[in-house]
Amino acid sequence: MLKEKIFFLTIFSIAMGFLEAVVVVYLRQLYYPEGFGFPLKEVIWGGLFVEYLREIATIVMLLTVSALTGRAAYERFAFFLYCFGVWDIFYYAGLKVLLNWPESLFTWDVLFLIPVVWIAPVLAPIVCATTMIIFSGFMLYYQNKGYPVRINLLECSLMSLGALVILVTFIRDYSNIIIQGGFLKSFFLLANDTRFQSIVTRYIPGSFNWPLFILGEFLIIFSLVIFVGRMKSIR
Repeated sequence: MLKEKIFFLTIFSIAMGFLEAVVVVYLRQLYYPEGFGFPLKEVIWGGLFVEYLREIATIVMLLTVSALTGRAAYERFAFFLYCFGVWDIFYYAGLKVLLNWPESLFTWDVLFLIPVVWIAPVLAPIVCATTMIIFSGFMLYYQNKGYPVRINLLECSLMSLGALVILVTFIRDYSNIIIQGGFLKSFFLLANDTRFQSIVTRYIPGSFNWPLFILGEFLIIFSLVIFVGRMKSIR
């Protein structure tokens, strides 16, 4: 039964990843006909609301299919991690097939827009997606073996802290622009702020904070190691 669920969730996530890639192909034809790159174009800020809807709809779809498939909260969480990871990897696979992009795993990309722009080299979200798949795989494996799968407070805290650290590496650049530029007071009006748009359309990301990203990954992997050790001790 579990294998059947994973099979269909995998098909769904792969298809969703390629669908997302197709949408991005159209967006880049519209906004970046000469090829995507930094700095971001001003025209993209006019379509922020539409992009917000697309991103929210994507997460809702992943949550919904996970809720329909899983029986308990932890199982639904595991399925969500799995679907998210597979979707993200095949999203980039789709872009590579359709656009021959990215040029390398260290090519910068816009990952998300809520609440601020997330950016990172492509390798970073792929590593995160792989970690999600591995974490969900262990949870589902022990659940299928009849173990009382639960994530305790320590494991949840380490995992959450790791995710927060990684989030900081993604949103650091544009958060600094907002904070240092004094745009916090007009945060919800940034799409129409000409001074903010002027800064953004000239900004090119420099170096990614890999040490901080690795720290976040370490915390998540460490929480997984503790979880697996606890499962083995129960046996």
